[in-house]
Amino acid sequence: MIIEDHAIVRAGIRMLVEKEQGIEVLGEASTASDALDSASGYRPDVILLDLSLRRESGVDFIPQLLHQFPGVRVLVVTATEDVEAHLLAMEAGASGVVMKEQAPDVLVRAIHAVYSGEAWVGRALSTAALTKLSRSRTGTKTLDPEAAKIATLTPREREVVSVVARGYNGMRIAQELRISEATVRHHITSILGKLEVSNKLELAVFAFHHGLGGEEPTRFL
Repeated sequence: MIIEDHAIVRAGIRMLVEKEQGIEVLGEASTASDALDSASGYRPDVILLDLSLRRESGVDFIPQLLHQFPGVRVLVVTATEDVEAHLLAMEAGASGVVMKEQAPDVLVRAIHAVYSGEAWVGRALSTAALTKLSRSRTGTKTLDPEAAKIATLTPREREVVSVVARGYNGMRIAQELRISEATVRHHITSILGKLEVSNKLELAVFAFHHGLGGEEPTRFL
C-alpha cells in the first residue's frame, strides 16, 4: 500500500513496484486518515509511507498503522534529509527509510528486505544517527560508531557475516546456511550498506577486525 500526498509520485511508485514480479499495490491514499478509512478491507504486507502528508505527520501515523495492520512492515519513503525525523520514524516502528533521491532499484530491494523481516537503513542514516538509535534500543550509554553499525545487523545477517569472513563464495555461503544464493546476495547487499563497506573482501576484513568470526581473510573460495 502507498501513502503519499502527491498524485504523480504515487503513480510513479506504483508503476515502479508493479513491474517487479510478486509485488501488487493493493491501495493508495493521500492522507493518514484516508488510509485508515479506505484500507480496512486490505491486508498489506508492506506500507510505503511519506513522512510529510499535507498537514499530517507520517511519524505520528506509524503506530496507528502497526495497530490496524498487525504484522505489517512500514517503509518510509521520504525526501527529507532530517536525520532526527528518520530516527523518530524508526523508533515509532518503521522498518526502514528510503530517500526519494535514491535509484529506483533501491526501493524495490528495500521492500523485499522489510518484507523478509529485516531493517533497511542503508546510508540514509548517518553513523551518528545509528549510534543514537542503538543507544535508545539497548540502553547503552556509550557506543562507538563501528559498534553502532554492527548493532543494526539482524541475527541472520550476523550469521552471513561470520561465513563471509571465512572467505566463502555465494554458493558455499548458501550451502552453509541452507538458503538460496539469491537470498545470500540480498543479505550481503543489505550488510554492505549497513556496515558501509564496498565488497565482500572489505566485509571479511571488517569482520576479522571486529571479532565477527573467521580468521584473517586471504582469499575467497
